[in-house]
Amino acid sequence: FSDLDVESLCHAAVTCKGWHRVIESNDGLWRHHCLSARAVCQREIDCDRGHGYSWKITLLRNYWKSKVKQEWLSGKYSNIPSQNSLPEKSMYPMDVDTWGEILEAELER
Repeated sequence: FSDLDVESLCHAAVTCKGWHRVIESNDGLWRHHCLSARAVCQREIDCDRGHGYSWKITLLRNYWKSKVKQEWLSGKYSNIPSQNSLPEKSMYPMDVDTWGEILEAELER
């Protein structure tokens, strides 16, 4: 299971009860992916871990946010002609600090 990406790992967890138990009880599987998301969402992940969330819950709370935030920070949406040009998953609920990071990155471009 350690070679699976996040989405495949979630799908595998609902395949059967045996796999579910193994995947759910293995914090290391979730930790690896969570630390990858931390590269983009360090503040958010550290905050969740500080509040006692498990690696799995922390990852689930921050996975899509990290994907969307990375796209914004990389400039993917810097020159869009209209709202209709944004892909479906271009928005995600983010706090003011996260939007501040994104705006700072835009100003530096």
